[in-house]
Amino acid sequence: MPPPHSTSDRKIPTYIVAPPAVSSYNRAKDMEGYVGFANLPNQVYRRSVKKGFDFTLMVVGESGLGKSTLINSLFLTDIYSAAYPGPSQRIKKTSKVETSNVHLKENGVNLRLTIVDTPGFGDQVDNSNCWQPILEHIDTKFEEYLNAESRVNRCSLPDKRVHCCLYFIAPSGHGLKPLDVELMKRLHDKVNIIPLIAKADTLTPDECKDFKKRILKEIKENEINIYEFPDVEDEEENNVSKKTARKNGPKEVVVKEDSPNSLKERVPFAVVGSNMILEANGKRVRGRQYPWGIAEVENLDHCDFIPLRNMLIRTHMQDLKDVTNNSHYENYRCKNLSAVTAGEGKKASSKMAGKNPLAQFEEERREHEIRMQKMKSEMEQVFEMKVQEKKQKLKDSEMDLQKRLETMKKSLEQQKNELENRKKQFQVERAAFEHVMEERRKNDTKSLDKRKHKKAIF
Repeated sequence: MPPPHSTSDRKIPTYIVAPPAVSSYNRAKDMEGYVGFANLPNQVYRRSVKKGFDFTLMVVGESGLGKSTLINSLFLTDIYSAAYPGPSQRIKKTSKVETSNVHLKENGVNLRLTIVDTPGFGDQVDNSNCWQPILEHIDTKFEEYLNAESRVNRCSLPDKRVHCCLYFIAPSGHGLKPLDVELMKRLHDKVNIIPLIAKADTLTPDECKDFKKRILKEIKENEINIYEFPDVEDEEENNVSKKTARKNGPKEVVVKEDSPNSLKERVPFAVVGSNMILEANGKRVRGRQYPWGIAEVENLDHCDFIPLRNMLIRTHMQDLKDVTNNSHYENYRCKNLSAVTAGEGKKASSKMAGKNPLAQFEEERREHEIRMQKMKSEMEQVFEMKVQEKKQKLKDSEMDLQKRLETMKKSLEQQKNELENRKKQFQVERAAFEHVMEERRKNDTKSLDKRKHKKAIF
């Protein structure tokens, strides 16, 4: 396996077909009707090769499903090695998104590959909102590209947007987990999702077939939009899809593959990853050694690695980039620019998208008038309710004061009657006291007269 940043010896098909050779006589004869714009594809090809290509691949799944091994197998490069281990081999596992940049070169074509992985996804006890770092990373790359595109002086924009997401599903045989469904529902309108069944060599062919049907059924029931494979119309791409030639020592083995339309029937891809070269029937193959035999990576009877590699790298890589740019990024861009025209901190409605500014302004003006009229009627209703509440409070207060007045009057009347009774009793007692004092005074006067009379006798 070649090390990173090295040129691979493997050959890939060339998509530019050279014009047929003609004789000098025929060439001179046809020069009168020759303009030269037929060389435009060659110009585009040379410029593209000189500029190079960018591709960002996101791998999402639980630890231990073979994500790092599959990436190394896809690109025949030690992207993850002993110096830079894969996510499952790291001691500290968090949900933080990490990126790895690798520069690959093959037959003079440069590919700047970015691998995005989440080391601790789905490994926590509480996986609530564990998808948030992934969504934030995708939106951040969209925002960076939009800001760079909106500058006055625009230079060559490095495309760091996520073009494809390989979602690894554990080979449980019981369908999707709730975490799988929740994440794909949040990602399907932001990135191209390609579901994979990891470690497919742990399932029998019948179990794998039933597992695929169950996964597709659950994806359809939950209304999850995965990547739709377009029909390959280019003749060269059809040839790549129909057969793949690989060299194993002195012999050349041609592997027959299905038609491009059968890629849809193989979703989700059941894959096996391995970096080990084993000897099988006199040939050197990549695979995994088991007591019952060897599970070959590049064998269609064992797994879907070859269709996945052809789709992802050889036939549909540009389509993945086009769908990302024309669909997912345009939706993000339209949403954000509509929010700007609608006002700071406001979200633009979906019906505003795609309208010209004058029509959008007129629509917003009408909506503002309707909103103001509604606010006015609501304020009038609120004012009327407050007036009614105030009147009711005053009425209740008046009734309370009236009750308190009546209570106070009764209390005063009762106190007055008590005072009258006490006054009458006092007058009676006073008259009785005065009568007693008058009688006592009379008795005292009589006794004094008797004493004086006795003294006069003697």
